[in-house]
Amino acid sequence: MSEAATDDYPRPPELDAVFHCSEIRRDGDRVLYYGVSDVSERELVRRVWPAFREAGYEVQVVAGDGGLDVVVARPYSDGIDGVPWVNVALLVTTIASTLLVGATAWYYVPFSTIQKNPLAVLQAWPFTAAVLGVLLTHELGHYALGRYHGVDVSLPYVIPFILPFGTMGAIIRMRGQMPDREALFDIGVAGPLAGLAATIVVTVVGLSLGPFTVPESVLGGGQVIVFNNPPLLDLIAAALNQPTGYTDPTKTAHPVIMGAWVGMFFTVLNLLPVGQLDGGHIVRAMVGRRQETVAALVPVALFGLSAYLYVVRDLGLNESVGLWAFWGLFSAFIAYRGPANPVDDSALGPTRMAIGVVTFALGLLCFMLVPIQVTTL
Repeated sequence: MSEAATDDYPRPPELDAVFHCSEIRRDGDRVLYYGVSDVSERELVRRVWPAFREAGYEVQVVAGDGGLDVVVARPYSDGIDGVPWVNVALLVTTIASTLLVGATAWYYVPFSTIQKNPLAVLQAWPFTAAVLGVLLTHELGHYALGRYHGVDVSLPYVIPFILPFGTMGAIIRMRGQMPDREALFDIGVAGPLAGLAATIVVTVVGLSLGPFTVPESVLGGGQVIVFNNPPLLDLIAAALNQPTGYTDPTKTAHPVIMGAWVGMFFTVLNLLPVGQLDGGHIVRAMVGRRQETVAALVPVALFGLSAYLYVVRDLGLNESVGLWAFWGLFSAFIAYRGPANPVDDSALGPTRMAIGVVTFALGLLCFMLVPIQVTTL
């Protein structure tokens, strides 16, 4: 139940200049200002946001009853309150899931062996370190730049899963308002660039470890999933003069390489210029509201890619056909929400525009027309 306001609330003159306030109430730690605005909702936020932020509040405008506007101010959080138990629990669970999946799928440890000795999953610690190292570096890039720009962002949430990697990736939550396009761009671009830097390190380490021996017990034929190489992986391997595949069926690339593959593939998906994905934030910062037009073309392109593989390449219901069709549906769904809208919508400078172009070019080096396919040994 809301209660009448006391004197303990911000009342900046910037608010009174454009907002005829008729009542102020408290609702928990929020302060609600009821009245009528002389300007649009977006313009109202733009004018009062700096003053409220200086007082330690985030601010937004919502529609109230009786045609009134409601300015909602809530305290801004600039740190971590207590132990982030949800983040910790998800991290521990994902470490366990990647160890289990890594041991059984990539280190060929029989599940019966793990049942007898659960510590056998620790053989897969390099795989877990590679996958989570790439994913967490990506998200911590967002986190660091979010804190730098004073945006309320959460610590990363890693998501446990099953095959083929033991995780569905990681996310952070941006709970605060975006002050300007520069902040939106910096936060959006920091993840892919940090993640790619970690991916390159993981690739070099994985290639230096040499081939991994496949037990004879799993060489009896049948169908296997093949993860095709992104161009960036091949370029790094060529620069180091290291192979990524072997003619000897008992040899395969080291499982750490899969951590690099995950980093590159997730980079491609994150750079799709739609919704709350990194690409959506980056393009919104670069081209403004024209990002909505770009986002509308993404599902069409992905469905077209799926159709091309199915019809022209005659791949049938290949796994990659379904993959791109799924992401076509997913991108259409998340496009409706759109990226974060900055309070100050001033254009970016040429340096950030150039960094954005380079980031998408690096993303293209991670793109694979047919990322995965099932083949018969």
